[in-house]
Amino acid sequence: MNRRSFLRANGIAAGSMIAYSALGSTASVLGNMAKDQKKKIRYAMVGCGHRGTGTWGKEVVKGGYKDVVEFVGFCDTNPGRLKFALRETQTDCPVFSDFDEMIKQTRPDVIMITTPDGTHDHFIIKTLEAGVDVITEKPMTTDENKCQAIIDAQNRTGRKVTVTFNYRYSPHRAKIYELLRSGEIGDITSVDFNWYLDVYHGADYFRRWHGYRKNSGSLLVHKATHHFDLLNWWIASEPKEVFAYGALEVYGKNGPFRGKNCRSCSHKSDCQFYFDVTKDKRLMDLYVENEHHDGYFRDGCVYREDIDIFDKMAVQIKYMNDVQVSYSLTTYSPYEGYRIAFNGTKGRLEAWIKERQPWEELENDDVLQLTTSFGKTRLIRVSPKPGEHGGGDPLLIERVFKGGTDTLRQEAGVREGAMSILIGIAARNSIDTGKPVKIESLTSLKPKESTII
Repeated sequence: MNRRSFLRANGIAAGSMIAYSALGSTASVLGNMAKDQKKKIRYAMVGCGHRGTGTWGKEVVKGGYKDVVEFVGFCDTNPGRLKFALRETQTDCPVFSDFDEMIKQTRPDVIMITTPDGTHDHFIIKTLEAGVDVITEKPMTTDENKCQAIIDAQNRTGRKVTVTFNYRYSPHRAKIYELLRSGEIGDITSVDFNWYLDVYHGADYFRRWHGYRKNSGSLLVHKATHHFDLLNWWIASEPKEVFAYGALEVYGKNGPFRGKNCRSCSHKSDCQFYFDVTKDKRLMDLYVENEHHDGYFRDGCVYREDIDIFDKMAVQIKYMNDVQVSYSLTTYSPYEGYRIAFNGTKGRLEAWIKERQPWEELENDDVLQLTTSFGKTRLIRVSPKPGEHGGGDPLLIERVFKGGTDTLRQEAGVREGAMSILIGIAARNSIDTGKPVKIESLTSLKPKESTII
């Protein structure tokens, strides 16, 4: 048995018995706390935008967690969004524009961070230093220096961090993890992974704050952190070296015309990317009604000349266990979804997951195809569950607030959060310099050959 086979075989047994997170996760901590019905989790949130007020606000209330969760404070720089958050969550907890004041007055057990990505490090570190545990939306942060500061703060304070990688929880992605651990295709040797964002969802990133590196770190960090985390989890190793290409060729300065935002634009009838935000009541109530407070337009022009992120990206990743990955992200595809194939020493596991397409799709299930070398092909059908991100969001929320056995190693902490963004950061740096980037050169974390113990 070679080394990779040994690590995989022993990892199956270990993974079925214990939960693992290299630098710790608050999910199990909160789950244990929730078992004591006499004490609710004192829960505060900073960042009251779409994701915060929805997934981590309204959905927590709808999901029946009011018996274990008590909202004790909301913080945002926009007073209109704070009022919206109170309505969405049906609560009357205090609201704050000053984060330090919220911590001081509310004394939370945990703080949920759903602010723009470039500010995550600021709030994570302040929370940890206040002796409070953190739940943060992905990506954990946007560059290597901020990542190192979070690692140092977590080591210094001993507090816990959960990074909410909801894609790990969707049923078909969990099934992929199980099939890879089963050994049916042998040791993984390489992966082909192509992600397609369509001209509606993909364009939306260029309308909003994500269009600037200082806010999102580029889509190699904001969006692809989902995908890189899945790779790290599925492959059960950590990245060693990255090389990438990228460019901005459709959005931004490439546009034939531009305006400030869609509602005020004189090119509405000519622009295929015209977005009528007035048709979405939630976005109107949350953003448009409150844009006079801070000047933020939810329907910003996708052709703004100062957009500085890429809209096409191709990344080569070499893992510590010698797995090679070819990854691409396209943001202007006519359909949305992804294709992935795992090549192994005994076969191949692949899938084409269609999330939205301009044709009628008769197949409701997600279909995985497993083909063994010199053998047969079988199809594995996985029925999606209700909820965002392939049904992952409700399962993630349940794990965070009610705990449970982590047999699939879905919980993620600082190390997992770091290893996902460091691939995107390395890719961005590689595009800028034209050189490959070693992951160990970015922070004090040294990549591991196997993440299963």
